[in-house]
Amino acid sequence: MEEHQEFDVIVVGAGNAALCAALAAREQGATVLVLEKASEDWRGGNTYFTGGAIRFAFEGMDQLVGLIPDLSRSELDSMVVPDYPTSEFYSDLMRVTEGLADTELARILVDQSYPSMRWLYQKGIRFVPLWGRQAVKEGDKHHFWGGLSLEAVGGGKGLSDQQFAIAERQKVRIRYQTKAVRLIQNQQGGVSGVTVLGPQGFQDIAAGSVVLACGGFEANTEMRTRYLGPGWEFAKVRGTPHNTGDGIRMALEIGAQPHGNWSGCHAVAWDLNAPPYGNRQITDLFQKHSYPYGIIVNINGERFVDEGADFRNFTYAHYGREIMKQPQRVAFQLFDSKVTHLLRDEYRIPQVTKAQADTVPELARKLGIDPDGLQQTIHQYNNAVQPGEFHPAALDGKRTEGIDPPKSNWALPIDAPPYHGFAVTCGITFTFGGLRINRDAQVLDTEEYPIPGLYAAGELVGGLFYHGYPGGSGLCAGTVFGRIAGDSAAKAIPR
Repeated sequence: MEEHQEFDVIVVGAGNAALCAALAAREQGATVLVLEKASEDWRGGNTYFTGGAIRFAFEGMDQLVGLIPDLSRSELDSMVVPDYPTSEFYSDLMRVTEGLADTELARILVDQSYPSMRWLYQKGIRFVPLWGRQAVKEGDKHHFWGGLSLEAVGGGKGLSDQQFAIAERQKVRIRYQTKAVRLIQNQQGGVSGVTVLGPQGFQDIAAGSVVLACGGFEANTEMRTRYLGPGWEFAKVRGTPHNTGDGIRMALEIGAQPHGNWSGCHAVAWDLNAPPYGNRQITDLFQKHSYPYGIIVNINGERFVDEGADFRNFTYAHYGREIMKQPQRVAFQLFDSKVTHLLRDEYRIPQVTKAQADTVPELARKLGIDPDGLQQTIHQYNNAVQPGEFHPAALDGKRTEGIDPPKSNWALPIDAPPYHGFAVTCGITFTFGGLRINRDAQVLDTEEYPIPGLYAAGELVGGLFYHGYPGGSGLCAGTVFGRIAGDSAAKAIPR
């Protein structure tokens, strides 16, 4: 049991957004308790299962170098990284969300993205370039693309471990296997604590403010099916099994306003034989994101998306949903020998579900694809490929004509054996629907008033992401709004 049962700020959750909130509150001198539903060896929420890449705006290599000062001169000279100004980040976010993203939250996200990266760095988080996943080497230069350039050292696991170490040094109290079950309100309607269920049973813990940062409802089969639709009970969960919508439910029960794309989610191509939930050793390597350099077909051998519609950063979180619509919720990414050197490291893990063959019919039989259907599709696709220069690090405009769906970039014929195929299904990352917050990360009620003492950050905040998602934006949003929530929560406490 804790020595005392009252804290200035309680943070529900223990992923990136939650720990950023805790650290920001500590900066203001607040006493902070973090409630982690999981056991210590499963701590970290979805953050642990990410690749650790964070999207942020910057202008000029000087700003970038400020986050990776330990790189050698030769390493820095080998990097070709286009500037990524706030205007471009904002444009990308609005484009992939079809203009639906909450404009105020979107502007805060992009404007505060670089300052928040600097804040993380100053706290002790270390970053490295995304050499293998967001750069193509040509000669002695690494050409970065897609507005994503850095990841935390050690990926998502490394980010989580670094944040926990910093939080512990900052005297943030952490209670494991402690589930928040109810928000406590005072007679004025303000949130004044949390009822928890831990190893010793139920307990009320008082607080001046509460920050909810415990994720969406992607690991809740009932909520997935209710809000995302029929069939979503069969989706594999990429990350933690503990994100079951608890924070959202508790807030709605006291009148919080639901907000955002409740029927939408971040869902990707995920290895067909991956386990039902995330694996702490494999983490994000069950994903398969090199599809722009090949084609994707279903078991009938039919293509169903434009694999080259955009950089994979802007399509991957949507295409998992398209796989859910296919027969048996399965798809196959196919490549020939011209592009296999471009495949990301995740295609080379021992656990991958794959096949290789010298002919298209043989590949189809090995993977369980209709051979005639696949042969017809590849014949039509190859005939539709137009001349042009293939450039894997740019939207090269090398496209098809006369087929539906088209391939808008990186269209090369599938004609150079051996052929490689990878079987994938849908892996859900997080849900887009959640709670409405204002610019201070206060949770709003259904009448648009802030609920006193209640703040939110991370994946349970609605309104930022609709339909699609720019890769790396989730960790950025968690950092930006986690920092704001913790700061606001601490400052609101009477001194």
